[in-house]
Amino acid sequence: MTPGRTIPSQPVPGSRAVDPWRSTRDLLDGLPDGAGLNIAHEAVDRHATGAAADRTALRCLATDGSVTEVTYAALAHRSSQVAHALEDLGLTAGDRLFLLLGRTPAQYAVAHGALKTRAVVCTLFAAFGPEPIRARLELGGARVLVTTPTLYDRKIASLLEADDALPQLEHVLLVGQPDDRQRPRAQWLDPLLDRFPQQYRIGPTDPDTPAFLHFTSGTTGRPKGALHVHEAVVGHLATARLVLELREGDVYWCTADPGWVTGTSYGLVAPLVVGATAVVDEAEFDSARWYRILAEQKVAVWYTAPTAVRRLMRAGVALAQKFDLSSLRLVASVGEPLNPEAIRWGESALHRTIRDTWWQTETGCIMIAGYGGEPVPAGALGRPVPGITAAVMVSDEEGRAVRTDGHVREEDAGRPGELALRRGWPSMFRAYLDQPERYDAAFVDGWYLTGDVVRRDQHGRFWFVGRADDVIKSSGHLISPFEVESLLMEHPAVVEAGVIGRPDPLIGEVVKAFVVTQTGVEPTETLRLDLLGFARRRLGAAVAPKDIEFVEDLPKTRSGKIMRRLLRARDLGLVEGDTSTLETAVSP
Repeated sequence: MTPGRTIPSQPVPGSRAVDPWRSTRDLLDGLPDGAGLNIAHEAVDRHATGAAADRTALRCLATDGSVTEVTYAALAHRSSQVAHALEDLGLTAGDRLFLLLGRTPAQYAVAHGALKTRAVVCTLFAAFGPEPIRARLELGGARVLVTTPTLYDRKIASLLEADDALPQLEHVLLVGQPDDRQRPRAQWLDPLLDRFPQQYRIGPTDPDTPAFLHFTSGTTGRPKGALHVHEAVVGHLATARLVLELREGDVYWCTADPGWVTGTSYGLVAPLVVGATAVVDEAEFDSARWYRILAEQKVAVWYTAPTAVRRLMRAGVALAQKFDLSSLRLVASVGEPLNPEAIRWGESALHRTIRDTWWQTETGCIMIAGYGGEPVPAGALGRPVPGITAAVMVSDEEGRAVRTDGHVREEDAGRPGELALRRGWPSMFRAYLDQPERYDAAFVDGWYLTGDVVRRDQHGRFWFVGRADDVIKSSGHLISPFEVESLLMEHPAVVEAGVIGRPDPLIGEVVKAFVVTQTGVEPTETLRLDLLGFARRRLGAAVAPKDIEFVEDLPKTRSGKIMRRLLRARDLGLVEGDTSTLETAVSP
């Protein structure tokens, strides 16, 4: 039964009627003389004087093993030089600057320098190929692109071969050691910066001034550009303190690529606003290297992705036990809900319960999580953070839309429906770039429709079921692919599973699973039959997969989401649609 789309009018238990963001706003400085709110000022400049000036803002780990530390004062000075240089090139408030850099110190200096000018910053995955880059530069109307000479030569040069290619892109700034090679529209950034002073006065910045542009892929069609504003920093700070329990002076590591919204909200912004030290590792994923970073850098708070957790699981508990992880206070994950088996592994290998968090590119910051010391059952997302009102939209037996809100009645507990959020939180996206109709369609009666199907238990906790277009409808049942995947991962031979619904003329859809086996486990017919029986015993005949296919890997976004629509398209021989966010490197 398709969930209805009527929005509840009452808040769920735990929601706040007053503005809970006000106390967080009071922790921020605001621009001098009441000139507004600017992310770069709150994240960088306000720490650049006094006791915090010499604190390490960035601890940058290079692939060759060298470590570079950047203080808050140094970051403030460099980002101010960037702001002057960008203005000298003609960049003005509202213009769009794109970053194709990866996890480097330059990413931070340029992003915050651009924010100081009130330009709009868009970060791109360094793993993108030329076509996804071109599409985003065109859709975003990029005036300036900052990248490395290597990435320019591999991915940008071919885009600029024609004189009329990307006409709005006026400047390409190269980060790194200058060479003598001629590159169209390109000049070196560092020699340019050295001409400018290390202080910059940020102009008046209304909290609703655009700050970040994040592209997110739909199942078909062109990428959507979600626009966020400077007021988002209120949500970043509030959730970093409440959910991640991040404090001034903590060593913090967010493994997300800066091309993903997590790498921006909780990489470029949140740790610096708090006044923490952010670990920035430019290398790709390696199990031993990651454990060594956690141990040697004495990381206190670690924010990572389900992909990383599953890869560490594959490496075994014994590897984790070789490292001193006693400094690790909190581990959190984002990208796709963690399977209970992964949470149990975290308790065994890391001696920490991995805290799941739910949010989207459009929400800008964490919406639902476990926090405040409340135990969260394995597999549950938790509760909405203070200031967020969430509801579940369901349908009755006749298909009429009804709501489940307020006290969860016994007959309503566990009923799946679309997750909706009452609009108005600080980090809520304010537009889909040049797509006003698409933006308006994302809201009904003041509620944002997330497209995620969840259920809520009698205690008010939310549980993830799947994307609305992923949920399997079989013989009148709504089947959560996540639930089936989680069960399969409990089998000792399985490290990952992806589940889809395959069309069936009799019952609508049948469940099919794609399974990645543990290292050293042979994917045999005997194992396939064993898994089918295991799932049938545990889930029942109506929910268990009818077919299992062994694969070497699952298609995932770089944020760790299993691309079930891509599994379905490949299985059925359909058009794959937008695959620009498909993971193409081993980094999560």
